[in-house]
Amino acid sequence: MSASDTPKRSMRTPLGRVRNLGAAHSGTSDFWRQRLTGVAMTLLMLPVIIVVMMTLGSNQAGAKVILGSLPIAVIMLLFIIASAWHMKIGMQVVIEDYVHNEKLKLISIMLNNFFSIAVALASTYAIIKLSSGV
Repeated sequence: MSASDTPKRSMRTPLGRVRNLGAAHSGTSDFWRQRLTGVAMTLLMLPVIIVVMMTLGSNQAGAKVILGSLPIAVIMLLFIIASAWHMKIGMQVVIEDYVHNEKLKLISIMLNNFFSIAVALASTYAIIKLSSGV
């Protein structure tokens, strides 16, 4: 048996090796992603407010015309993606910090991921359907 055949010893627990996470879990990547999505939402907030104000007082056909415009659809899609991603990261941080039962934590994170994806997909579908005129 050569030196390359010997297994490497690790200080990580088996669960830590499976998850491939360190002590701080996701590290700074989630921190910077949350800041990035926060800045994106801040920049998109004014255009989204303007779009919402444009639809106030309109009937369904008027709102469909406004939301069906390509530039407005792109703005809304960017806002939806940034919001859903920001929501997912924020809730995951809360779950990781305050849910101490590992099984419940895992289930909560999975449900958070599914919910965030469902909200993003449903909203994206609605905007694409409006903008395509179907």
